[in-house]
Amino acid sequence: MTITLITGANKGIGFETAKQLLALGHVVYIGARDVERGEKAAAVLGARFVRLDVTDDASVSKALETIDSAEGRLDVLVNNAGILGDGATDGPTALQAFDTNAVGIVRVTEAALPLLRKSSNPTVVTVSSSAGSFWAVTNPDRPEFNLPLALYSASKSAATMLTVQYAKSQPGIKFNAVEPGTTATDLTAAFGIGRAPEESARVVVRLATLDADGPTGTFQDENGEVPW
Repeated sequence: MTITLITGANKGIGFETAKQLLALGHVVYIGARDVERGEKAAAVLGARFVRLDVTDDASVSKALETIDSAEGRLDVLVNNAGILGDGATDGPTALQAFDTNAVGIVRVTEAALPLLRKSSNPTVVTVSSSAGSFWAVTNPDRPEFNLPLALYSASKSAATMLTVQYAKSQPGIKFNAVEPGTTATDLTAAFGIGRAPEESARVVVRLATLDADGPTGTFQDENGEVPW
């Protein structure tokens, strides 16, 4: 059985990713800050729940300890938890956006590395965004060109860079970032845009189910590698 942890998986793309990986036979741990929502999502899917707040070191450590005790390893980590960081462009909002969207990746990945190293095919997928791509945000033909989300974009640039750096420093583990596509979730509700989360989850699932000789250090969408 493939043991998988998905952060922020009680709704949206994370939830649909969990659903699709469960259908492929994975044992899926849903990580969520809110116990009630997380347990409900896990019950609906037939997944397992661990309380995991990516902004809290103790919460992250405890979640990975729980998985270690139960499974002894981790095969797939999906860094999915994220926030939009909209509203005021100020210090507190910036700190919150980066703490969740970038520093959270470091917290979870560092805690997961010992378990990933016990896997025969360790894989990490980070849900990033082409809103963090210089190429996309400076291209008038791209929707990201007019997206007024400076803090979100900057934190997703950091998320993609962390992916590349981890791929370099951990050659035995595949690290890839993904642009899942514009998706109708709680994050995008104010913009009234996006496709169904299950469609975008397929892009995440593809990178979460790579063979042992699959790529690493890439940033991809459903069409392949994305310039950034």
